[in-house]
Amino acid sequence: MPVNPELVGRDFPPTAPYLVGREKVREFARAVFATDPQHTDPAAARALGHADVVAPPTFAMVVQDLTLQQLLAEPDSGIALERTIHAEQRFRYTRPIVAGDELTAQLSIVGVRAVGKGAMVTSEAEITDAAGAHVVTATSILLIGGDE
Repeated sequence: MPVNPELVGRDFPPTAPYLVGREKVREFARAVFATDPQHTDPAAARALGHADVVAPPTFAMVVQDLTLQQLLAEPDSGIALERTIHAEQRFRYTRPIVAGDELTAQLSIVGVRAVGKGAMVTSEAEITDAAGAHVVTATSILLIGGDE
C-alpha cells in the first residue's frame, strides 16, 4: 500500500507525559559524546542558570519517538517500518530540556511528497512542559520506500 496522502493535516493525540530523569540525560549525553559538564553535573548546570542537568539538543528525539510510534501504528498510513529511513531531523527550541521536566508531545503531519515509488513524510512534534509552555518543535522527515 502506498503512503496515504491524506495523512497531511492529521493531528495525533498528545502523548502521555514523559518525566525527564537526570540519569537518562547523563546516559544520553554519554551515548552522543556530549561531554560538556552541564549534561552530567547538576552544579555545572546550576552555574549556567538551569535547575538541573541539561539534555543535549538531540534528546528531544526521545520524546518525539513516542509520537512517531503513533504514526507507525496508524493502520491507514501506508508506512511500513521495514521500508522506512529517518532521512532528516531538525529542532527549534524555546528553551533547553532539563532533568525534572515533564514533557508532552503532539504530532502533526505537515507533508507527504511522492518520491519515485515511495514518499517522504514530514512531521512536526510540538513538545511542551507541564505548564503547557513550548519547549521544542521536532521536525522529522521519513523516507518510505515503495512496494516492489
